[in-house]
Amino acid sequence: MGTILVQPSCSELELDHQLCFALYSTSLMMTKVYKPLLKKLGLTYPQYLAMLVLWQNDGITVGTMSKRLLTDPGSLTPLLKRLEADQLLNRKRSHEDERVVELYLTEKGKALREQACHIPSCVVHASEQSIEALTTLKEDLVRLRDSLQKNQ
Repeated sequence: MGTILVQPSCSELELDHQLCFALYSTSLMMTKVYKPLLKKLGLTYPQYLAMLVLWQNDGITVGTMSKRLLTDPGSLTPLLKRLEADQLLNRKRSHEDERVVELYLTEKGKALREQACHIPSCVVHASEQSIEALTTLKEDLVRLRDSLQKNQ
């Protein structure tokens, strides 16, 4: 006669108990909220993140942007080429080290910032959360991200 194996109860493995799924599914929903707002600007969500970095720090290098966005420079290159093709930025080799690529907003890229100013308030409205609750959530998520990054 064969042995019957009984799966131990492990409620920690239920999908709805997973922090990773809550983060993943919330990220998907957040991206869906952004999509129609960004479509009007001709941007994808990753392009919007790159533009946010440039609006704050025009003239940074690709390496600095990749660190800021927590991604590798190689995956940024196609995105940056697209933004350049759309005349939102210029990529220039550094005079000091031609391996380094610097990123500069064009006038069109600078003007796009004004068109994007309403986006954060639209996202707050869609969340149906208070500014205080969202600020606390963001601070908690940044702490979590930093801890996870430190412990890799």
